[in-house]
Amino acid sequence: MTLPPLALYVHIPWCVRKCPYCDFNSHTAGSVDEAAYVRALLNDLDTELEDAGGRPLHSIFFGGGTPSLFSPDAIAAILDGARARLGFEPDIEITLEANPGASDAGRFTGYRQAGVNRLSIGVQSFQTPYLKALGRIHDGGQALAAFEAARQAGFRRINLDLMHGLPDQTPEDALADLDTAIGLGPEHLSWYQLTLEPNTIFYSDPPPLPDDDDLWAIQEAGQARLASAGYRQYEVSAYSRPGEHSRHNLNYWLFGDYIGIGAGAHGKLTRPDGTLIRRAKTRLPRHYLARVGHYVAEEAPIRHEDMPFEFAMNVLRLVDGADEFLYKQRTGLEMETVRPLLQPWIDRGWLVPGRWQCTAEGFRFLNDILASLIPDTEGAP
Repeated sequence: MTLPPLALYVHIPWCVRKCPYCDFNSHTAGSVDEAAYVRALLNDLDTELEDAGGRPLHSIFFGGGTPSLFSPDAIAAILDGARARLGFEPDIEITLEANPGASDAGRFTGYRQAGVNRLSIGVQSFQTPYLKALGRIHDGGQALAAFEAARQAGFRRINLDLMHGLPDQTPEDALADLDTAIGLGPEHLSWYQLTLEPNTIFYSDPPPLPDDDDLWAIQEAGQARLASAGYRQYEVSAYSRPGEHSRHNLNYWLFGDYIGIGAGAHGKLTRPDGTLIRRAKTRLPRHYLARVGHYVAEEAPIRHEDMPFEFAMNVLRLVDGADEFLYKQRTGLEMETVRPLLQPWIDRGWLVPGRWQCTAEGFRFLNDILASLIPDTEGAP
């Protein structure tokens, strides 16, 4: 069994303020000891080396929380430590998430000098009233300024995170945001609908959201505008210029391996014997920092009976899907063992024969397809 590419996810769990829609492992920043957390991250990485299988890193992603709260020196120390322990592929992609309210040109320049070569800026909207409704700490002007600051700092690969379906948002305002983003000319756009997730303020006290007809109108018109501007959709909510897809996220969706370090980080690794394991690290930062050398909170192998769902949950998000042979390459299991589960959807016209790929119609019913692959469920037609 050939080991897949290896990525590294680094979780920085602190934010200036917790947003009411966010269900990520994030915590309001008080006094953060950067040096102590960097030491913990590298100690955490040391505990993962045995399962890395000698592979260099294919990509690195700093997520959060708000990674741009950390200084360029701290980011450089993490990257230097990762390079010394695992090595980097020659064309490694290194992405850092940045908040427009916690960034400036000088900080961006420092990140680029540290080795970051791709920025993901969480603008969410360019209209201040909607940003206030989302609990964001920046306004529309700061969202625009953050993009310009990133360009001034020399970044040539930038993603903008943009949301639609916001509280009281009209289709016209949603598409105006998208037009603004397209006009800036980022290499990549993550354009996704606000969803109400459990354990969030919005879930317990839902704001007024656009109805299904408006959401469908936004989606259809937005996709047409993105396509005409040269942004190709390659995943459920990801659009890019040619060759500018997120290599890190594509590795997730193609069921590649990734180490997760940091409070609450998740990872998935293929051991040399072919066993696939998932790990989750201790969530609370203070507990994570206290557990020197013992950061894992949960670890379990992926069961053979869960593999079809686990694999499909990732690759079927891709517009182009994946070749059938990837299933055995990534899981060690024969394609024939899963084909009977897929055949009903192929017959219905929702999956492409001979590939792990949804048809245009099937893409709309992805959740139904995935539900049928969960063991002990009766979801197939």
